[in-house]
Amino acid sequence: MPRQLTEQELAVDPVDAARLLLGAVIQSTTPDGVVGVRIVEVEAYRGGDDPASHCYRGRTPRNDVMFGPAGHLYVYFVYGMHFCANVVSLTDGVPGAVLLRAGEVVEGEDLAQMRRPTARSTAELAKGPARLTGVLGLHREHNGTDLTAADASVRLFAGDPVTEIRTGPRVGVAVAVDVPWRFWIDSPAVSTYRRGTRRTRATPGLPS
Repeated sequence: MPRQLTEQELAVDPVDAARLLLGAVIQSTTPDGVVGVRIVEVEAYRGGDDPASHCYRGRTPRNDVMFGPAGHLYVYFVYGMHFCANVVSLTDGVPGAVLLRAGEVVEGEDLAQMRRPTARSTAELAKGPARLTGVLGLHREHNGTDLTAADASVRLFAGDPVTEIRTGPRVGVAVAVDVPWRFWIDSPAVSTYRRGTRRTRATPGLPS
């Protein structure tokens, strides 16, 4: 496994952090075993200047982790059934994060398939933010995990450099719909684009 990413590397603008995370591997260790996912699709979210962000209206108990420090995991519950995972960026006290939208399972495929028995192919195991957290076994208790700590149950490792990055609008948001802060690389695991169709309370990546 390559080296872990550091807080300093992730303490940058979410758009820059999003590009850095493409090709990186997020690895989760639970009592069931280890699953590693290569990140192939992400979305960047800022704070007070980004109406699609959880932090647009200020700091709350729910979004507190998003205010730093960088390199921590921000996990939230959406639609009353799914968890989504974000990597916090920017400097401590300034909100920003990158939603992990999709990935390729590169470690622990058998366990990932047990967690996602309805997946019709390996490419579908982590194709979408809720599926990604599902195969990694991430839940509310993982909120605030320091991904840069050597002894963390969830860790983030640098990937091989990627040369071709595609960009487009974020998926499913009802505000700032044309901001091109979704980034992805060529992979069958990249999720399907769905434009937001209704105005709701702002929620990164998925309307709530």
